[in-house]
Amino acid sequence: MQTAGKSIRIYLVDGDASGLLSAEVMNWSGKLLVSPRTKLAELAKREEIKRTGVYILAGPDPENPVGEVVYIGEGDNVFKRLASHDKDERKEFWTRCVAVISKDLNLTKAHVRYLESRLITMGYAAGRAKVHNGTAPPLPPMPEADIADMEGFLKHIELVLPVLGFSFLKPKPTVRFTTPGDPEQCDGSPVFEFSSGNASAKAKEIDGEFVVLKGSTATLEPRASWTSYRELRAQLVEEKKLVEVPGKALLLFAEDVYLSSPSAGAAIVAAGNTNGRVAWKITDSRQTYGDWHQSQLPQDAADEDLS
Repeated sequence: MQTAGKSIRIYLVDGDASGLLSAEVMNWSGKLLVSPRTKLAELAKREEIKRTGVYILAGPDPENPVGEVVYIGEGDNVFKRLASHDKDERKEFWTRCVAVISKDLNLTKAHVRYLESRLITMGYAAGRAKVHNGTAPPLPPMPEADIADMEGFLKHIELVLPVLGFSFLKPKPTVRFTTPGDPEQCDGSPVFEFSSGNASAKAKEIDGEFVVLKGSTATLEPRASWTSYRELRAQLVEEKKLVEVPGKALLLFAEDVYLSSPSAGAAIVAAGNTNGRVAWKITDSRQTYGDWHQSQLPQDAADEDLS
């Protein structure tokens, strides 16, 4: 059955894609306002930013060059909270913020506390960004109907945030095995293999992400000329997602690792600059990832001459 589509209306408040944005979904009472930290003065001019709501601060992780930090909060007057955080030296990391308010003014203090708690918990569970908050505050007591309403509200927040560039809630794709432990029998693309020296890895593309599977190995010593994805691999080692195999000059993938592209996976495995679209090959047919990807396109599109 085909999934029903959704229409999201994004309005560029000052006509600039890097400026203030607002986003709404048809038949949803919520509204999101996005602002760069540098445009807080302009954001302050919007009357709705003074309503009760939740907000998210986001920016690069100063301790991880490929990571992101987020902070989630709530307030009776969202802008007052944002202005307070702008002066807080402990939150220097953030460069953008998004506020979630209600168009019909029906969000109460209990509602936004519920949303704050759930968003923090979901952020930790997704594991895509460092959550600056400590543990999530306890869920406030609310009537059953209100809880159901807020869970529906959350679904819309989850839908819209990635469209606006806030992907920290997006669940990582799950490698589901129909035959336990057998990568040939799980969801997603065919299994791709890549070897470099003594290192050997397997991967699949699942839900738009390239997943190098647990148990794969990577070359320990980097090539002198290596530049691309080097910092990413160093971070994976620091997070113990890649661990050294004693006496083997190899690193072991201690868990499934989710990456943005096959070239990221190939570079990490080879410890050097590598074109993943050519390096990764289907286990049985030896078809490259690039050729396999082209084979998924309509034939008339794949045959288009770009010369």
